[in-house]
Amino acid sequence: MAAAASTQPPQPPKLSQLLERDPYLAPFETDFQRRYSLFYNRLKNIEENEGGLDKFSKSYKTFGVNQFVDGGIYCKEWAPGAEAVFLTGDFNGWNPFSHPYKKMEYGKWELFIPPGQDGYPPVPHGSKLKVVIRAQNGELLYRISPWARYVVRDEDKVNYDWVHWNPPQSYIHKHPSPKRLKSLRIYESHVGIASPEGKVASYKNFTYNVLPRIKDLGYNCVQLMAIMEHAYYASFGYQVTSFFAASSRYGTPDDLKEMIDVAHSMGITVLLDVVHSHASKNSEDGLNKFDGTDSCFFHSGPKGTHQLWDSRLFDYANWEVLRFLLSNLRMWIEDYRFDGFRFDGVTSMLYHHHGIGTGFSGDYNEYFGLQVDEDALCYLMLANHMIKFLHPECITIAEDVSGMPALCRPVAEGGGGFDYRLAMAIPDKWIQIIKELKDEDWNMGNIVHTLTNRRYEEKYIAYAESHDQALVGDKTLAFRLMDAEMYTNMSVLSPLTPVIDRGIQLHKMIRLITHALGGESYLNFMGNEFGHPEWLDFPRKGNNESYHYARRQFNLTEDHLLRYRFLNTFDRDMNKLEERFGWLASPPAFVSEKHESNKVIAFERAGLIFIFNFHPYQSYVDYRVGIEIPGKYKILLDSDAAEYGGHQRLDHSTEYFSEEYPHNYRPNSLMQSNSQTTFSQHPRRCHKHHIEVYIPSRVAIVLQNTDISK
Repeated sequence: MAAAASTQPPQPPKLSQLLERDPYLAPFETDFQRRYSLFYNRLKNIEENEGGLDKFSKSYKTFGVNQFVDGGIYCKEWAPGAEAVFLTGDFNGWNPFSHPYKKMEYGKWELFIPPGQDGYPPVPHGSKLKVVIRAQNGELLYRISPWARYVVRDEDKVNYDWVHWNPPQSYIHKHPSPKRLKSLRIYESHVGIASPEGKVASYKNFTYNVLPRIKDLGYNCVQLMAIMEHAYYASFGYQVTSFFAASSRYGTPDDLKEMIDVAHSMGITVLLDVVHSHASKNSEDGLNKFDGTDSCFFHSGPKGTHQLWDSRLFDYANWEVLRFLLSNLRMWIEDYRFDGFRFDGVTSMLYHHHGIGTGFSGDYNEYFGLQVDEDALCYLMLANHMIKFLHPECITIAEDVSGMPALCRPVAEGGGGFDYRLAMAIPDKWIQIIKELKDEDWNMGNIVHTLTNRRYEEKYIAYAESHDQALVGDKTLAFRLMDAEMYTNMSVLSPLTPVIDRGIQLHKMIRLITHALGGESYLNFMGNEFGHPEWLDFPRKGNNESYHYARRQFNLTEDHLLRYRFLNTFDRDMNKLEERFGWLASPPAFVSEKHESNKVIAFERAGLIFIFNFHPYQSYVDYRVGIEIPGKYKILLDSDAAEYGGHQRLDHSTEYFSEEYPHNYRPNSLMQSNSQTTFSQHPRRCHKHHIEVYIPSRVAIVLQNTDISK
């Protein structure tokens, strides 16, 4: 019996908890078991054959070119299709054959270069290198090591050069990483465009000019795009050519380390937008055809190419690919001190169809079966397991549009192991509403459903818009709302037109309701907080290599004659309020009202009352709102305040007293002091108490019970 039991495949130890939480997953129990078994066996093989996951994921310290303490250089590559491998560069006068690698097992090659006299390294810091591959057809290929830590491009060249990075004194981190945050308020950023000037901005600029701004705005996390080196700037960093190299466009590796260290000194968590879903097709300065074959790191043939992205697709079942990718994550955490990752393109990884031409309706059959790439899913489980095991304080986020169940549940339950997933339906909903519907036709129930429709006990990052909506060909919320009038009527010296007034008021309301109702974390793309005008477009042939749209005009918020400062101030105060009350870390909101004809939404979260009147012209006096806890309430945040570009229709000294009058599934409701009831509603099942408030049109207010201790 014991022998028979040992042949049973390993089971997720906590799978029963997942199935109890969502009984609709029960028919797919064997799928979860198979996925976990694949993960378990790969992990076990790593433990048995590589000395453990810790050693396996430290391979960035042995692969590529690394210097020993005595000054000697150890070089190692995986090039299974090569006939011979050599190292050449400035150090040997670019002799292609003087330093041959020794062939090892499993397609690996190694080379040791002893130190020079007095321990001087034979390959100096800052010198250029190439790996020379003799392909199977005899051709000599000059390649950049996949493990290269620093690559640069001279202005007169097309391709990048590999530069040996080993400074005598590397940057020493001074500040510890912040403790794991309960409420994530993420500022999605791109270093290169983080300046009003038409140029590629630097790590130094971000450190000293942008980080203080992020801190002042109340964001506690910065998510950095386009850090992994990418030859094509206009790819937004999503066509990676050198996975272990921090982009040299913005400065040196030490500049990036300093930037992260300064962020940590401010209490800001730093996440890397990591691209492990695909790689650039570049071969001269990329990973493609490193050993002369199309199967090194990637699937061979059509399976190894993404039809839409025109990029290469990793073979996640390959042992050395796992080594490469897991070590890549480890390096960014331990060398640069990143606090976690946003994994890009997870949907493409999870399915053999890569999401191309496929819609996801929510039918659970879409998430299981032959269409799922379980090797890729296994890699993600291994990555999350490794990160949690070695650095439990780190955060991982999945960019998945499909809604794969359990993606953000622990691996022990059979889940993917991510901490958060992006609520990608929310920005699409706001675009659809603004683009297709008149204000009078906005559906309150549909808005609430989109903002609250998330998997139970899986954390979501809510956002009204991200970098996707800022790109050329799309429009930001501000540009959709105000369009051409942003060029002529954003000055306070010009009349407040109906278009600008509507845009400013709805911009604030959309962001606040998304922030407070849409998830367990909040994200904003840099500049969108103040309604950055125009779109984002990188220099390319189609725009005559112009940097005009590849910048962020932060200076607009500093001009007191422009209305951008109103949106900027509201965004800051919204974040500061969340910092005080922590609604993102609180249980989901209780929505007490979503009134279609009145266009009113009301809900409670973190002990606060949120009330939104989306009606374009109707204001309500003594509007009854159901509440859970009786007491005296006062306004904490009012989108109609003068400092936010509002019309100052609310008196902030007003006190709202609860009345023991059941309303909207709550035992209490609110009543404004010295007010007369002009509106009431009596559903079948009511709250016991209520308040009555004045809510002007296109206004959002947040109320606090002042009888409860802060």
